[in-house]
Amino acid sequence: MTPDDIPNSGLSISQQASVNGAGRPVDYFQGLNAEQADAVRSTQGPVLVLAGAGTGKTRVLTTRIAHILNQGLAKPWEILCVTFTNKAAREMRERAERLIGHSASDLSNLGTFHSIAAQILRRHADLVGLKSSFNIIDDDDQTRLLKQIMEARRIDVKRFPPKVMAHFLDQWKNKGLTPDKVLKMTADEGAQFASNKGAEIYAEYQERMRVLNACDFGDLLLHTLKILTENPDILAQYHRRFKYVLVDEYQDTNVAQYLWLRLLTNADRNLCCVGDDDQSIYGWRGAEVDNILKFERDYPGAKVIRLERNYRSTQHILSAASGLIKSNSARLGKTLFTDQQGGEKVRVNGLWDGAAEAQNVAEDIERLKKQGRRYQDMAVLVRASFQMRAFEERFLMLQIPYTVVGGPRFFERAEIRDALAYLRLIQSPDDDLAFERIVNVPKRGIGDATVQKLLMQARLAGQSVMAAVRDLVQTDELPTRTKTPLIAFLRDYDKWVAVAKETAHDNLLDVVLTDSGYYDMQRADKVSGATRIDNLKEMMNSMQDFDNLESYLEHVSLVMDIEGKGGDDTVRISTLHAAKGLEFPVVFLPGWEEGVFPSQRSLDEGGLKSLEEERRLAYVGLTRARELAKVSFVANRQVFGRWTNQIPSRFVDEMPIEHVEASSQTGYNQAGWQSQESRWDRAGYQPNHEKKTDSFSDRLSGVDMSRLERKPTPHRVAPSKPQPSKGFTIGTRVFHTKFGYGEVMETEGNKLIVDFDVSGEKKVIDSFVEKA
Repeated sequence: MTPDDIPNSGLSISQQASVNGAGRPVDYFQGLNAEQADAVRSTQGPVLVLAGAGTGKTRVLTTRIAHILNQGLAKPWEILCVTFTNKAAREMRERAERLIGHSASDLSNLGTFHSIAAQILRRHADLVGLKSSFNIIDDDDQTRLLKQIMEARRIDVKRFPPKVMAHFLDQWKNKGLTPDKVLKMTADEGAQFASNKGAEIYAEYQERMRVLNACDFGDLLLHTLKILTENPDILAQYHRRFKYVLVDEYQDTNVAQYLWLRLLTNADRNLCCVGDDDQSIYGWRGAEVDNILKFERDYPGAKVIRLERNYRSTQHILSAASGLIKSNSARLGKTLFTDQQGGEKVRVNGLWDGAAEAQNVAEDIERLKKQGRRYQDMAVLVRASFQMRAFEERFLMLQIPYTVVGGPRFFERAEIRDALAYLRLIQSPDDDLAFERIVNVPKRGIGDATVQKLLMQARLAGQSVMAAVRDLVQTDELPTRTKTPLIAFLRDYDKWVAVAKETAHDNLLDVVLTDSGYYDMQRADKVSGATRIDNLKEMMNSMQDFDNLESYLEHVSLVMDIEGKGGDDTVRISTLHAAKGLEFPVVFLPGWEEGVFPSQRSLDEGGLKSLEEERRLAYVGLTRARELAKVSFVANRQVFGRWTNQIPSRFVDEMPIEHVEASSQTGYNQAGWQSQESRWDRAGYQPNHEKKTDSFSDRLSGVDMSRLERKPTPHRVAPSKPQPSKGFTIGTRVFHTKFGYGEVMETEGNKLIVDFDVSGEKKVIDSFVEKA
């Protein structure tokens, strides 16, 4: 497309060109479609650019910047352009440099919300009681400070974890709420925290932050809001400075960001917001889709431009996604289309169970690889991280290289490693590495110094740490405050060993996580605890495929030992949330069942509003695919250890049938789709409770077995009985670093009763004393 192709542009070639660093004219309108060019040219007054998935929104923003500068409407430093990530800001700056050359380096107000807010705050820090040299603390520092405040108030931090309080602080600051406002919100869940002390903790926290000359990330916007609201002269300065305000991903703004933008927009209202109401999927972290929905009410006379021409996906994919999202009522409305002809319909496949689903996806990937696709062309996008486990195991066994986007692999997650350490220690009390990992997880008051002392004793005595613990708790080597939790740990451990002999290994893990307080620790984490518990439940599901604990632990060690191949050429596995902004030629979307997707937890907590966000998440998933999207659901799924009948997701029905090709192993077929009957009364759909999984040997079929040979594990024989004392006899004078000098009164294996000159009689281990 040339400039002459743009209807009524009214601009000459010279007006439409800027000069890059080499002095060569750049025609920045070339290649823009009519709607994109309109968004670039519409420089006066408020503009909302509704940019659907893959419609070129970043190009519109950067070209708009170039056009404003080329027309002499503003200087680079008079443009405020905010994004959500540093990556997006870098990309926009790089694109701007290609259009306007070195002038892009003067775009000093192009950055994230937090980085621009920090700039403003440093200039006026004294107005909120800070110095311009304030530090920005991270989440760990915030949690430590809250713990100090709560302990000083004699609040039980085990019952009321500081991390939960940090979560409430984040929520309040996302909404622009200061402590005085929260004090009036007596019904607020956070205000009721710690026996209605939440608001008081918030107020004291903010005062402590002032004394420390520090801010957390929420403060950057909160303090700036206070400065701009209470100081009209400063606000007027920024109104004169920022002649144009541009916003990326406007649908993801929270209340504080929304208020901040409204304050900084001057009377000319030259505000351009680019976003997609159909891709607002971060409500759980404070994003308010209403911000974009009410744009025309906030800015009467605003111009709304819809970017609907998609440059990414085939028409079948776009039509399926558009048909799906139409079921949402809270949207401004648009329909994506493409000039690309042909393409495959969205494939929907009903399968027997989760194992069959993982096998089906793996077989499809291998088939597509043989047809010339690269692994990196394909992605598996799941609603929740616990769904990854089945695909990871299948891929590992078939040597399909994969990468987990935005997080560790399933068996590398901290909560899974913790659970495995508990099981390893129960299986083998000589596993010192397992002991060291979990002896103080959850917190039992067994500090690092104690653990190091236990490890040292084990090495000196040539025994396992568990054996050393059993010895030490019978002596006076450790103070009572340390011995008590160790004795309690041993008592629990002995119970678990007994339970392991009487119950299934998956039930054993449930008992361990309950008795140890591990579940309680995760439930106290309001941010990610529920996800970790889901992952642990999925781990229990996987254990049921094995006859005993030993075979399961062997399986995990084999899985962890298999290395991926292919370098960068790997299948991507990701949650749908982490996949936003990505695209792939082929996308697999498993687990489209009621209760899984849409998530039952989201529906229970948020009702219709959450359902609509779940639907937007499905829309995002479909529009990640460029050429082929494959949706699957199962008739039977193991949910938290129980086999249940599954109902296909309502999202399956909401895709227009003319853009979908359906097949099923379950009897669910296209002929019965979208009948006049109830959505769930499908002809031929016959779920079954019967458990049907492939065997372990089946999982290994086709795999180079030499790669799965178990590596020999060094075996250390720990003495089961106390060893004779090392040359100490009754009457021997000895020295102990803690108790001083004394005389041996009795010997009992490797333990001594010593009458110390100052401390009196103590029972000690011989390796802790030396002859005087």
